[in-house]
Amino acid sequence: MKRLPLALAIAGMSSLLVSSADARSAYDGPWSLLFVTQYGPCDPTYNFSVNIINGIVTHPNLVNFRGRVARSGAVRASVTVHEKYASGSGRLVGPSGRGTWSGHSGNARCAGYWTAQRN
Repeated sequence: MKRLPLALAIAGMSSLLVSSADARSAYDGPWSLLFVTQYGPCDPTYNFSVNIINGIVTHPNLVNFRGRVARSGAVRASVTVHEKYASGSGRLVGPSGRGTWSGHSGNARCAGYWTAQRN
């Protein structure tokens, strides 16, 4: 069974409804994420870094990555790499955050939670 990298779960973060008119958010800057698998054959933990610019969550090496942070701190993200997909949601509050993620790679399903810390 193929393993679903928790990096995909970074999604463990995830696509919010934030208008493109929203400029600079209170959450802009670099963030470190920790993804923990609670269910499925994925790696037990995975560390990942993202950058938030104007409320948009970005990662330089993932082309099919979409993520947004609302002014309220609500966050959603999703990522697709080949046949692997993951998405997640949660909330950022000040310099930290927490949420849940789930995904699949073929028939393998995984899920868990993520935490975030501003760098």
